[in-house]
Amino acid sequence: MQVTLRGISKAFGPVRVLEHVDFELGAGEIHALMGENGAGKSTLMKILCGVYQADAGSIAIDGKPARIRDTADAERLGIAIIHQELNLIPQLTVMENMFLGREPHRFGIVDAGALWSEARRWLDVLGAASIDPQAEAGQLSIGQQQMVEIAKALSLDARVLVMDEPTAALTDREIEALFAVMRDLKARGVAIVYVSHRMEEIFRICDKLSVLRDGKFVGVRAISSTDFDEVVRMMVGREIGERFPRRDSRRGDVRLEVSGLADDGRISGVSFDVRAGEVLGIAGLMGAGRSEILETLFGARKKTAGQVLLDGRALDVRDPSDAIDAGIGFVTEDRKSRGLVLGMSVRENATLVHLSRYARFGIVDDAAERAAVAKLIEQLRIRTRDAELDVKALSGGNQQKVVFAKWLANPPKVLLLDEPTRGVDVGGKAEIYHIVNRLAALGVAVVMVSSELPEVLAMSDRILVMHQGRPAGIFDAKLATQESIMTAATGGTVLERAVVSTAS
Repeated sequence: MQVTLRGISKAFGPVRVLEHVDFELGAGEIHALMGENGAGKSTLMKILCGVYQADAGSIAIDGKPARIRDTADAERLGIAIIHQELNLIPQLTVMENMFLGREPHRFGIVDAGALWSEARRWLDVLGAASIDPQAEAGQLSIGQQQMVEIAKALSLDARVLVMDEPTAALTDREIEALFAVMRDLKARGVAIVYVSHRMEEIFRICDKLSVLRDGKFVGVRAISSTDFDEVVRMMVGREIGERFPRRDSRRGDVRLEVSGLADDGRISGVSFDVRAGEVLGIAGLMGAGRSEILETLFGARKKTAGQVLLDGRALDVRDPSDAIDAGIGFVTEDRKSRGLVLGMSVRENATLVHLSRYARFGIVDDAAERAAVAKLIEQLRIRTRDAELDVKALSGGNQQKVVFAKWLANPPKVLLLDEPTRGVDVGGKAEIYHIVNRLAALGVAVVMVSSELPEVLAMSDRILVMHQGRPAGIFDAKLATQESIMTAATGGTVLERAVVSTAS
């Protein structure tokens, strides 16, 4: 299927999101759509998939004009999308979500057996054997929910598949399985639009790339005729400098000490320490217990065993408010449901955790609050009309920056980061890396979970690797390699000098 978009424009109120954008997609082609957060990538794809209507411009399918008024029109034309923000209904099962509105029937009622079989088939195509089709979607991890979304899109047997940040919550193993599926789809003539901020993936899997900047089309390149630096210049309109900024690591005394930490069955025997000014990375496969460590330390999960010391004193965290009061901050993996209040403004979200800092005698000093938020918006380069705009109106990456902003106004003693750059563009990532380094220089102890191994290796001083809920070893990040980290994450034995300690 050949898809051609010409002169696409779209505005939301006074904000022009797209201006006369052209985009072409050929059959059997994997085409990357790139740009900074807020550049208009997701909006353009939502227009193609019938979620939004363009204010101007045209769409042609195989050279013939196409009118896509809603998602049903798109599906009839063979166009499917995997959204960046997950759209599963938490109370429904995996299989119910996958075939909602398309359930197989027998004698006028839903055929549960056929429903399970079809869900199982498509999950197995992705190598997601651990996902139970009868499990409630809301009980799955973010990475597992992402796999369900991908399986759902594949089950539509689309001729055009739009993937908006499909690997953001996946580990290397799941990404490899997805890439194998993509290559198979490409061989069968399916056209794929791949929206991602992960440069390594773009250069591995894509044939072409198109770049948007500030809602305008910048250009198209064949992957074989471009490189990382050119793509970055096209995206941001400037040189970005070093991808991973260097940091003068000056570690102080032990700030956080964890011994024998366990929760209600997901993790056990977790022991590590983090010094003031240190970044401890946590790596592992999906389901290995990485996020559970942070959630337990923050009081979002119940601690069933172990001891936690903060600056040498025993810490009893029963809920997140206890953690915040003790000086622990948390940037969650799921910004949509756990990191933000979507109906509140950028300003309200940014100051929600520490609103008392801007109050005198119980009354908020509006001028002080607005000045602090304006500084954070500038510092993080949050693309927003103003601080009073509802945070739900921002792009995914800019929402993530607002989550980060909550903890910058009053830096904590310990900052827990769960996939802090998920869905953030290359320029935004660099800004977040600089902020992490600056916080570490101020003596903040940082614990960072990331599925991007280059990020973990470049930003960490040491790396704790998890395997099936238990520590597999702690590595010196300067000596470790992606291969050694993955070997430990999959239960293998690593015999090299990068290992600082092994699981007991």
